[in-house]
Amino acid sequence: MTDTIRAVVFDMDGLMFNTEDVYTECGSTLLRRRGHEFGTELKNAMMGIPARLGFEIMIQRHQLDDTAEQLLAESNAVFLEIVDSIIKPLPGLMELLDALEREGMPKAIATSTTWSLARPCLEPFGLLERFEFVLTGDDFKHGKPHPEVYLTAAERLGFPPEQILVLEDSENGCRSAAAAGTFAVAVPGEHSQGHDFSGARMIIDSLEDQRLYDRLGIERPSG
Repeated sequence: MTDTIRAVVFDMDGLMFNTEDVYTECGSTLLRRRGHEFGTELKNAMMGIPARLGFEIMIQRHQLDDTAEQLLAESNAVFLEIVDSIIKPLPGLMELLDALEREGMPKAIATSTTWSLARPCLEPFGLLERFEFVLTGDDFKHGKPHPEVYLTAAERLGFPPEQILVLEDSENGCRSAAAAGTFAVAVPGEHSQGHDFSGARMIIDSLEDQRLYDRLGIERPSG
């Protein structure tokens, strides 16, 4: 296996943005309307997987009468109502993008989120044009932790998986990246501190971590 990293693929939710805060409020709102509480165990089970599957878990845990499709539509509506007031880039994201662009290193996004929800997160910060492409949950059949999304990203970038560094904040995302054969880097966030990242090649504190820059072989921005 080569040690050369040729491209970087970013997860989105909880890695680039604090969208897990938005999804937590969505889940809390849905369950509060039904007389239940959105607990940490359920939240962890739903992180990093396709939304429909997550809502199936919610239905099973709380014995809800709704279908996954009904909960998904309701959650999406809540998300779009509140996202603008909550969302913000996580520390180090913009500086890392600047550093990668100075080095001419290709980068892409691979998220389980659908395009209808990914776009209002990325567009206000001018990020759509800064990536080679964005893969969303609409673009693949098998969701994380299946490796399809990262195998697809590697194919589109034109590099073997082992030459691609993947940044993930969730257990399911890291499992997907590791199964694809990429260099999986875990960046645990507030909502994923308790996840099992045993499949990751590295675990770092944030996108500002010097160890990430060292592994990529790029210079960290000064100041």
